[in-house]
Amino acid sequence: MKTVMIVAGESSGEWYGSLLAGELKRFWPGIRVLGIGGSRMREAGVEILAGISSAFGIAELLPSLRKIRESFRLAVKAITETRPEVVVLIDFPDFNFRLGRVAKRYGLKVLYYVSPQVWAWRKGRIRVMGEIADRVAVLLPFEEEMYRKAGIPSEFVGHPAMEEIEEARKAGDLPDSDKPVMRRKLGLAAGQPVVALLPGSRPHELRTLMPVFLDLVKQIKAELPESGFVMPIAPNIDVEKFRRYIDALTLEGVLIVKGNSIECLACSDLAVIASGTATLQATLLGVPFVVVYKVSPVTYLIGRVFVSVRHISLVNIISDSGVVRELIQRHANAQDIMQELRRILFDEQYRLGMTSSFEKVRRIFAGKRPSRRVAEMIGEMAGWELQKVGGPSGRD
Repeated sequence: MKTVMIVAGESSGEWYGSLLAGELKRFWPGIRVLGIGGSRMREAGVEILAGISSAFGIAELLPSLRKIRESFRLAVKAITETRPEVVVLIDFPDFNFRLGRVAKRYGLKVLYYVSPQVWAWRKGRIRVMGEIADRVAVLLPFEEEMYRKAGIPSEFVGHPAMEEIEEARKAGDLPDSDKPVMRRKLGLAAGQPVVALLPGSRPHELRTLMPVFLDLVKQIKAELPESGFVMPIAPNIDVEKFRRYIDALTLEGVLIVKGNSIECLACSDLAVIASGTATLQATLLGVPFVVVYKVSPVTYLIGRVFVSVRHISLVNIISDSGVVRELIQRHANAQDIMQELRRILFDEQYRLGMTSSFEKVRRIFAGKRPSRRVAEMIGEMAGWELQKVGGPSGRD
């Protein structure tokens, strides 16, 4: 039986893994896919060995160490007993680099999907990537050349955010960017201006940003009382752990939605987003936004020493300029966010300059199908012939 192992360590990687698993099963209907992930990968037919950790940063990592060690043990056990033809490692470098070494000791093929941000910090990890990965599938255009210069076979495959948006449009979930229709679908008033609030997918992000968003909503309502609000929550988040904030936000009129970040963004006029994949989703949808982020003081101080990039959001990194405002640590507060939202709302030239830059980024990713391409790469590495192309997704 054809067997592939997919290992994802947090929510966005688990989402990429679910899309990839779906493509693998369309190409090879009898394939066995197992790995580490969450509910979306399970729904895509992956045999889940252990759940994702959602840990980030030094202070945030420590409480998750026991869970991570157990996940690693189960992953090694699966490698030694199952011997998958290809092991797909998605981001999560401190875990996956170790697991990649185990896979190589057993002579297995390793595809690294979603490069760690070696261009931002710990650049010595490029050497480690060369030791463990037979091929690297990267999401950002400049990463391909970086790995090729290091002699590591790599390919820019595009980003699943663009893929999901295009699939949603084909399925009619984003009907010609008709915001009133999309708002009614979610339960929002069709004619009201809508602000999307995206607090991230990691528990520490929600803990630090939900109180800020609560203050922000009150301030927006005071100045723009006709506004509506929507907040998508990542599927793998334990909602009960944040019930106090969710109930408070709901009382202020915020619509809380499980998943559906793309539809929530597409129906919005502007957004406040934790740094991460959602910033690229907003960019590709053309929704003006401001980036916010907070980590523990320890994690932030360490980051200041070792991180060598000027920007944290994908649109700014890809554009190599400050297309959107980034409010970090103490600046991630309701007053500073509100000041930026006013500028987006009332300075037309500023807003149009932002969305014009978004369109340039969108063209870089348009037409690429990363999940399909990575599935093809797996087949190439394993020496499999394609058995089926197309299927329920409508891809051809």
